[in-house]
Amino acid sequence: MNKRCEWCGDDPLYIDYHDHEWGVPLHDDRKLFEMLILEGAQAGLSWITILRKRENYRNAFDNFEPEKVARYDQKKVDDLLANPGIVRNKLKVNAAIQNAHALLAAQHEFGSFDSYIWQFVDGQPKRNKFKALQEIPAKTAESQAMSKALLKRGFKFVGPTICYAFMQAVGMVNDHVAGCFRYDAV
Repeated sequence: MNKRCEWCGDDPLYIDYHDHEWGVPLHDDRKLFEMLILEGAQAGLSWITILRKRENYRNAFDNFEPEKVARYDQKKVDDLLANPGIVRNKLKVNAAIQNAHALLAAQHEFGSFDSYIWQFVDGQPKRNKFKALQEIPAKTAESQAMSKALLKRGFKFVGPTICYAFMQAVGMVNDHVAGCFRYDAV
């Protein structure tokens, strides 16, 4: 039996996410946008709640195509706020649209969002060596720098804690605990 990070518990959806996605370096702009929006949607909620709604989010937000999300109008916002399959929070929905605009601007300036966002770890995943979940910080100097830079560019729901969760999710940092079978894999 493989030893896992204890945060994923025994929920099959959480286990699948832990075993196949969390911490794997991600360099696809659309998927990075998806994770940024989902991490922001999670604010104040549990990650398993967002995982359970992820397919609904993909359908509601046009598979997180930033060009499409940036064109959303008030009717689309109203439709999203009436959709029980997502977190119906006006600030979070509007933030997703604002973040699409900001991401497109970053793509234009840096060639890709990937090129922009990975600069916060010098283009390489940071490999931590935490032995227990309690050792993992909620934010770091890198996530604080990322948050400050993203906010300056107009992104919303990108505080230092959300940024660190994003960095963990997309493999910018490897926070699998040292005894986890995924630690060496990612």
